[in-house]
Amino acid sequence: MSRTPVLHIRSRARVLALTPLLGLALVLGSCSSDEGSDASPEEVSAVLDGAAERLDETSGVTLSLTTDDLPDGVTGITSAVGTATSAPAFDGALKVRLSGNEFEVPVVAVDGKVWARIPLTPGWSDVDPAEYGAPDPSLLISADHGFATLLTATDSAEAGDTERGGVDNREVLTSYTGTIDGEVMKNVIPSSAGDVFDAAYLINEDGELREATLTGVFYADSPEMTYKVDIRDYDTEKTITAP
Repeated sequence: MSRTPVLHIRSRARVLALTPLLGLALVLGSCSSDEGSDASPEEVSAVLDGAAERLDETSGVTLSLTTDDLPDGVTGITSAVGTATSAPAFDGALKVRLSGNEFEVPVVAVDGKVWARIPLTPGWSDVDPAEYGAPDPSLLISADHGFATLLTATDSAEAGDTERGGVDNREVLTSYTGTIDGEVMKNVIPSSAGDVFDAAYLINEDGELREATLTGVFYADSPEMTYKVDIRDYDTEKTITAP
């Protein structure tokens, strides 16, 4: 009886072992391409409108609004992180830079009011977030003042590359870029002072906005800066009440 040479068996075993890795490489390679760049303006507009509608319809999300380059001497927010619901309501925390110092302030916003636990002040205080250069966080996913309004008002929008992202890189995300008129941005972030803002979005295969990078003059008499928005956990259900 003839025998298969040991060397042949080992070579075949190596090929079989490498096959899953080669397949994974092909999948990852196919998800970092410029296939979205050929999309027509109508197709791009439909995607952005769909992502806006998804935000309008969700019961709630986990979101963050952050920056690493708040201009020196500016009183403003460096982050807002928490749960926003369609009530509209918000439960989370803001980081505010004031007189060169940064404070993390727990915040609850509901029924058109914003409450914060201000450092060195007992209990909760009714505050006006505009005094800190911040929007009412409960409105960040609202139909009239939320991020959805930026999506639908993005000018000269173009589709870009696709990439892997999300938890364990399980999502396929397509990038979109464009510009936003200053008055539209001011409707979402009231401190905004620029005439035009650059916007870059990442939208997943389910039509959900995952990230937005917004660059422009957000504070008067200050240089341009960038806010990054991260949105997760669509359809979150949470009852938020006044403290």
